[in-house]
Amino acid sequence: MTDLSTTYLGLKLKNPLVPSSSPISYKLDGIRRMEDAGAGAVVMYSLFEEEITQASQQLDHYLTYGTESFGEALSYFPDLANYHIGPEGYLDLLRKAKESLDIPVIGSLNGVSSGGWTDYARLIEQAGADALELNIYYIPTDPAMTGAAVEEMYLNVVREVKGSVRIPVAVKISPYFSATANMAYRLAAAGADGLVLFNRFYQPDLDLESLEVNPHLVLSNPYALRVPLRWVAILYGRISADFAITGGVRDHIGVLKAMMAGANVAMMASELLENGVRRITEVLDEMHLWMEEHEYESVDEMRGSMSQIHVAEPAAFERANYMKVLGSWRPDPSGVLI
Repeated sequence: MTDLSTTYLGLKLKNPLVPSSSPISYKLDGIRRMEDAGAGAVVMYSLFEEEITQASQQLDHYLTYGTESFGEALSYFPDLANYHIGPEGYLDLLRKAKESLDIPVIGSLNGVSSGGWTDYARLIEQAGADALELNIYYIPTDPAMTGAAVEEMYLNVVREVKGSVRIPVAVKISPYFSATANMAYRLAAAGADGLVLFNRFYQPDLDLESLEVNPHLVLSNPYALRVPLRWVAILYGRISADFAITGGVRDHIGVLKAMMAGANVAMMASELLENGVRRITEVLDEMHLWMEEHEYESVDEMRGSMSQIHVAEPAAFERANYMKVLGSWRPDPSGVLI
């Protein structure tokens, strides 16, 4: 039997297929079903910075409402700067998941600022999370904000969160940096134990009838895999961090490609949302079959075998790929343009 085991963030996983943050983990039943289907680990749905802020503001309102009218009331309430408040439901679900599951459970924080984040990182650790995924999602719309300032913001968040917890921390980023390799290097130097490539920047749509901007979710397709695949293959062996590929992993071929590029795990969400968690079992079975047919004994044996430092033509990951892609176009024999 082929060995699918892997390590990620210092955790021993029975296989590299990890459901990423999604609505499936909103309930304990969904998390259990993913484990039963064979998932190597599970990333919880994200606790958003906006949710933390909103909860804080609501509690602040109810605790301070009317205190100006009664002087003695001012002494009844704690200093909110040191008061732990927020979405307790998330932490409660995390605790229950850890009590119920045998596989690692990874907490997820989504936002961009520091400050209160460190408090919630600690709470997630105390709730039992085996690791934390820091999903940094920021769109710099201020024309005066420089790329260097954006990068420093990311690094500060990682340093502060990493300094507040003992569990491993993975950082999920976008591919839109001017120097992605350098940013990956600096994130690892700032303390990131792993890098999750890449965050998807969901694009809004315009409704011409209502004249409103509408959120519109488009599930990922296999083509989306190419961007993270390329960058993991480039970074493998050069950055001292584990890698997770997310976006476009739809079948066993996607997982195998992720491993050969150099990833420790392949994360899947869109496929599970569209076709159910049973796909985890099917993908793992197909991986076993493919590896047996191609005489691979383990995932470790194939990891990084098609990374830039190991392939016969390393330039294929750089500018040479651009020229070859353009030169690969051919008209259809029937005369139809393709």
